[in-house]
Amino acid sequence: MAEREPPAVLSDFTFTMPLRVRWSECDMQGIVFNPHYLTYADVAMTEYMRAVGFPYPEALLPHGADIFAVNANTDFRASARFDDMLTLGVRAARFGRTSFLFRIAAFRGEDLICDVRTTYVCATPEDQTPVPVPAAFIAAAKAFERVKPA
Repeated sequence: MAEREPPAVLSDFTFTMPLRVRWSECDMQGIVFNPHYLTYADVAMTEYMRAVGFPYPEALLPHGADIFAVNANTDFRASARFDDMLTLGVRAARFGRTSFLFRIAAFRGEDLICDVRTTYVCATPEDQTPVPVPAAFIAAAKAFERVKPA
């Protein structure tokens, strides 16, 4: 069994964005309902793509590519509650030939709330045939990151 990487720390993320927990995202206990962390991750990933100069989806289309989520793993560390101010951090953690992994974490202050790893595959928009990750996106992400992707 492979050893898991250590929990995310805020200082590892070049890109961060604020997010305030809304009432509609909470359960009866006032705690964020777990599936909403994947929505937070998706919103943050879209903003990351914009920040590295590769806005989704228009920057991928000239490369004959779109991205499709194929895996998501979430480690819950603490509970976020209604009206909490969170900081979402996103970084490109690994690139393969046709796929890449984003590490996305939610923090309240410096405290890790949720640690998400999402794998995307690059594929043609029409029939979802895998294609290489655009070299321009890899270069942009590597130049942007303080913790360099594998």
